[in-house]
Amino acid sequence: MAEPQYCVVYVTCGGQSEAAHIAEAVVGEKLAACVNIVPSVTSVYYWENQVNHDTECLLIMKTSTARLPALEERVKALHSYTVPEFIALPVLAGSQAYLDWVARNTTAL
Repeated sequence: MAEPQYCVVYVTCGGQSEAAHIAEAVVGEKLAACVNIVPSVTSVYYWENQVNHDTECLLIMKTSTARLPALEERVKALHSYTVPEFIALPVLAGSQAYLDWVARNTTAL
């Protein structure tokens, strides 16, 4: 099987303002074709020797695998967390018209 050309990336943020700022930046810089902002998710995670429960925003980013390294670096630069979530999942199949649109909108400026 060929390497996937597209991926979906999950990033959590501490609030709506930060989520919107990151989304605007990465779409504007053509690092992601689209970012969905899910305004409220409850995250349960282990950090600094304890279990934490926080309400966060979830960003769902669609991009090309070619832009993935630059997207990760930009998210790290913009994010307030010490260790921001950045999880990339391969897209194995999808509407060709949509994938073509993702390709056009993640071409470097």
